[in-house]
Amino acid sequence: MMTPPPSSEPHAHTVYIVQCIDGSLYTGYTTNVHRRVALHNAGKGARYTRSHRPVILLASWSFLTKGDALRAERAIKRLPRAQKLRLIEQPMLREELM
Repeated sequence: MMTPPPSSEPHAHTVYIVQCIDGSLYTGYTTNVHRRVALHNAGKGARYTRSHRPVILLASWSFLTKGDALRAERAIKRLPRAQKLRLIEQPMLREELM
């Protein structure tokens, strides 16, 4: 599975998908992907990921505004697992799915 590179801007509005140890997917918003993944793995991230550690970053997308990022996060969270996996494999589908 090809993973798109994380955002190169540390303070960009970013939506990300991580895979938990049990294979489940978690979608979130952050302004610093690397810091957020480290927090998830340290048990200080979202309540869900605290009990499903460690997590692995599968994909991330940067947005110009926080509002755009939060709308994308909400749209991705509503997708079935199969569509999330398609989005991870083919990041250009983002516009089509949202």
